[in-house]
Amino acid sequence: MAAILVVDDELSARSTLALLLKKRGHRVTQAEGLTAAVRALNDGAFELVVTDLRMPDGSGIDILRAVKTHCSEADVILLTAYAGWESAKEAMQLGALDYFEKGREPDELFHRIDRALSDQALRREQDSARGHMAEGEAVPGIVFRSSAMRRVLDIVARVAPTDATVLIHGESGTGKELIARAIHRCSRRVRKPFVALNCGALPETLLESELFGHVKGAFTGASVNKKGLFEEADGGTVFLDEIGEMAPALQVKLLRTLQDGEVRAVGSIQPITVDTRVVAATNQNLDVLMRQGRFREDLFYRLNVIAFAIPPLRERREDIPLLVEHFLDRFNRKQGRALRLEDDALQLLVGHPWPGNVRELEHALERMVILGEGDTITIDDLPFRIANGREAELAAPSRGSLADTEKAHIREMLERHGWNYSRTADALGISRTTLWRKLKEYGFSR
Repeated sequence: MAAILVVDDELSARSTLALLLKKRGHRVTQAEGLTAAVRALNDGAFELVVTDLRMPDGSGIDILRAVKTHCSEADVILLTAYAGWESAKEAMQLGALDYFEKGREPDELFHRIDRALSDQALRREQDSARGHMAEGEAVPGIVFRSSAMRRVLDIVARVAPTDATVLIHGESGTGKELIARAIHRCSRRVRKPFVALNCGALPETLLESELFGHVKGAFTGASVNKKGLFEEADGGTVFLDEIGEMAPALQVKLLRTLQDGEVRAVGSIQPITVDTRVVAATNQNLDVLMRQGRFREDLFYRLNVIAFAIPPLRERREDIPLLVEHFLDRFNRKQGRALRLEDDALQLLVGHPWPGNVRELEHALERMVILGEGDTITIDDLPFRIANGREAELAAPSRGSLADTEKAHIREMLERHGWNYSRTADALGISRTTLWRKLKEYGFSR
């Protein structure tokens, strides 16, 4: 329901349009000319003004100027006879949204009105999202006060309204999907689907089917046609996490989709046109993968139109107290508790290197809320290594490299969870794929 001002010196035309708009649920104010319209604009706020182009005491262009002065958020649709088209075009150049020829099918006018109001609601939603972003939370979970994250969110605000492909770099657990969702939420695609897929979580054949779909009989078990994520997200955004894990054959197919805007289902020869924005993310060094021949240069340049990195949590420690408060509040409400954190316990959390980044911090707070006794989280309630302050010491430059800290932390988690890789990855806040890569990197053996 919207507030609409209808301006027309012809009583019957004005009243009929107002009645039909009211039946569609809108709040309608009528004005018989420029003077009455200015008075109405001074008295109330409107989302839309529908005005005749020619009236005895002024023109539609005069109405347009009055709207820009008194109610700048409102859009203006002009009603004109054929003879007034030149003036209507002039009004469009001055900022009118649309013009409509009198005598045409009224359903078309209502379609344009609905579209104008829908677009206006979308702009308000985008402005609201950017406003929340400026205040420190773009979507649930993006909480910060650091200048490093401010720079990331500034890039998001600038790139979101475009259709540019985005490549996000960052360690596991830094919030790459949350940033991708923020880009989608602040884009013109916000009312279309956002779909996310971890490219390292599926074998090549299943990943191809998930992305591009398949036709019945394409392979064993393909009993029905299945849409791929690109087709499901048509008009929206596809987020491809861990893009560096994608097999070379699929990289070729993805490149074609980015170039041509078409997908071809497994087993089909018929391409399907899609309008889908791609946001990709990686926790790997794609330059290294390209040198190793594991990632295509042409795909990299297609993805790398807008690229930025999310800093790890250890490089933005000033965000930790705010994140702790955010997660503590969430899990307290979820568990029906009212735990608070002692200051010395918070200091140890701030000093921890957090190799699993924000996800690891989130899991740690959830564990403490579930297992905590009494109404206060003390040092004794913290995970063993944090409670003993060893992470904070290891994080200092004089006590060894970050790699040494991470390696020691992973080993302790493995031992604590009986070398169960799934539970260890979950405790660290990383995927099994990332854990396997780190085990290989650090030369772990049981």
